[in-house]
Amino acid sequence: MATATLAVAAVIADWLLGEPRRWHPLVGFGRLAERIEQALHPGSGASPLAHRSLGLLAVVASILPLTLLAALVTGPAGSGDLIGLLLLYFALGHRSLHQHALRVMHAAQRGDDARRCAGLMVSRDPEAMDVAAATIESVLENASDGVFATLFWFVVAGAAGAVLHRLSNTLDATWGYRNERYLHFGWAAARLDDLLNFVPARLTALTFALSGQTRQALACWRVQACCWASPNAGAVMAAGAGALGLRLGGPARYHGAWHPRPVLGCDSRPTTRDIERALGLVQRGVWLWLAVLVLIGMATDA
Repeated sequence: MATATLAVAAVIADWLLGEPRRWHPLVGFGRLAERIEQALHPGSGASPLAHRSLGLLAVVASILPLTLLAALVTGPAGSGDLIGLLLLYFALGHRSLHQHALRVMHAAQRGDDARRCAGLMVSRDPEAMDVAAATIESVLENASDGVFATLFWFVVAGAAGAVLHRLSNTLDATWGYRNERYLHFGWAAARLDDLLNFVPARLTALTFALSGQTRQALACWRVQACCWASPNAGAVMAAGAGALGLRLGGPARYHGAWHPRPVLGCDSRPTTRDIERALGLVQRGVWLWLAVLVLIGMATDA
């Protein structure tokens, strides 16, 4: 029951407090990762093997010490539950996801620059994006990465598991680009993130299906997920689009170049009003997970 209690407490703390405005640990980790990259990146003249080897070393140097420290301070000799609660709170991104997405929706409703707000959530070119679709895709994918997968690894491996996952996800967001600088150097970060998200992404897809139009979501997941470049994101977004009865995906422009992407979901393209529906889908899923955790905790304590 302790795991369920801590998970509920951390989700509530995240929702009430949001992200720390100053001294966020993930911001500090991002700066640490930047310094490690500067020290280890071999430059454009090195071989792909050198890039991958040093990229792997950079991942280990970035993540392993902090994960071991989290295990130490929450273990029998550490401060236990209180530190575990704080670490999970720092790792969760539920409230911040809502804030960013609602900022886009409200900007669109006021006639402000919603593209600029959406550009803070996605990496595609703002002037060529479908604002509503891009925001909803980001909501679905980041809910998997920053909420459900974090809770999953907390349940599986405690606070150290949540830290491992969140740091891995942060490195993937920093080094996981398929450009000249990171194609090989970021390979280890991208593969680790794929591995850690494999099971949580499918649980998230199932959660979206159970929290929305279930049969339609399962059908979209089954048929469309395999067409997406990322097997984890494909499952999450196909199921989420089907659960909402929306059509997502399609061509998108990144750094001036159009990239073909398959269509996910069904029915009509979203409007900015659908952003709130997507956030509601995520929130229902979070409460579903917490209810299941509490029931499992009560059953194991009985």
